[in-house]
Amino acid sequence: MKILLPPSETKREGGTGAPLDLAELALPGLHGPRSAVIDALIDLSADEASAKKVLKLSERQAGDIAHNRMLRTSATMPAVDRYTGVLFDALDAGSLSSASRRWLGTHVWVHSAPFGPVGALDPIPVYRLAAGTSLPGLSALRRHWAQATSAAIAEEEPPFVLDLRSEAYAALGPIPASVPSAYVRVVTHEGRALNHFNKKSKGLLVRKLAEQRPRIGSLRSLRNWAGRQGITLRDTEEPGVLELVVEE
Repeated sequence: MKILLPPSETKREGGTGAPLDLAELALPGLHGPRSAVIDALIDLSADEASAKKVLKLSERQAGDIAHNRMLRTSATMPAVDRYTGVLFDALDAGSLSSASRRWLGTHVWVHSAPFGPVGALDPIPVYRLAAGTSLPGLSALRRHWAQATSAAIAEEEPPFVLDLRSEAYAALGPIPASVPSAYVRVVTHEGRALNHFNKKSKGLLVRKLAEQRPRIGSLRSLRNWAGRQGITLRDTEEPGVLELVVEE
């Protein structure tokens, strides 16, 4: 099984890893699209006024432009440690055992805007780029990434993909029809969609999986494991869409 997570706008700065090496990232078929986005983002960030406008940054956020200028030279850290925010705070990867972190590295991709999906332990620098951005010289990120990412996932041939991304990031790389998958929405027992609890519940779900490290290769085996944990995964009328039912 592979799990796809969204990134977070908030990130830890710094790192102790060597500068970005695209050859180290998961899904090597994305090397070309990654290089194109990184180069476009570096070029844009050479002009602070233009970067603020395109990236929709406030004065308080303008410091992130410097991070973008140094994408190829700044220190890195594992993606799962780079991101903060509700989902990643709930996952709390830093407190997991070495075995659980290795499980994350094998089974989890985090879908970033500049790098596409990367492995949870892949080393990445801090950056500022959102899924809805259109970079000068490139098409909108959705058009730039979608086909290439779907092809890279298909080439990987995972037996099953659990898609926990937001809709914006799912659009950057639809799961190909050839790959069995389930897209998850978080709802109350009454079916009401949640926001804060949506992200927290996804983080806790991935933490539970990393702690227990079950062998899951299909939707059926995921359901069986979830049922044993008292986790409710409910079918919807939309094919391939599940509801993760939680208490508010």
